[in-house]
Amino acid sequence: MSTIAIVGAGPQLGFAIGTKFAERGGFDVALVARRASQLEAMVDRFRSAGVSAAAFPADVTDRQNLAKALAAAEEHFGSIDVLEYSPAPTLSDLADRPLVSAVDLTVEAVLPELETSFFGAVAAVRQVLPGMIDRGAGTVIGTSGAGSGPMVVPQVANANAANAALRNWLLALNESVADRGVHVAHIALGAMIGSGRPNSEPDVIADLYWKAHVERDAPEIFHYDLPEDFEFRLADKFRAD
Repeated sequence: MSTIAIVGAGPQLGFAIGTKFAERGGFDVALVARRASQLEAMVDRFRSAGVSAAAFPADVTDRQNLAKALAAAEEHFGSIDVLEYSPAPTLSDLADRPLVSAVDLTVEAVLPELETSFFGAVAAVRQVLPGMIDRGAGTVIGTSGAGSGPMVVPQVANANAANAALRNWLLALNESVADRGVHVAHIALGAMIGSGRPNSEPDVIADLYWKAHVERDAPEIFHYDLPEDFEFRLADKFRAD
């Protein structure tokens, strides 16, 4: 049985990704995020659907505990065959560390975003990648907003600078490990998840992750589904995950 570990798992996209892998590939699901109560509720939803799932609470900014949580998931399930990384801020996070425009960007505004979006991803990948390389198989998928590269969104410069670092590293990592059986992909989402637009529904977007895992032919997937009159505001994903 294969296992997908979803870091930053939330009740919308995270749950949809886990469901997709369970339904299409019979995967077990390891859930990693800060809030234990939310994770347990998701585990109950998975188990009620007949999916083997378990929660491993950890904050991605605590890199040592994040590695321990993933190690516990590996011990529990036997291996992690797919790692998906997509932590997102809550409203309280954004109150503590507001989004900053390009003209107002400071070092202090970027550092917390790097901890969440980039340094945590490095720690997570470092935990599971050696096992994937040893087995000669595995998939790593990192998620960001499309402002990481495909789009220019100056209103959120601190988040996008960190997401761009993630994107750059994942593309380079894919070049480094593709010949060792491991596929690395970056998924850039230009969508307001859960907004009611058909192509922005979590289940539809989750198909991109399954496609990345099984087709393994593209290091980057850009999904754009914003209305013509789009003006920047927080996607519902950031409010719920």
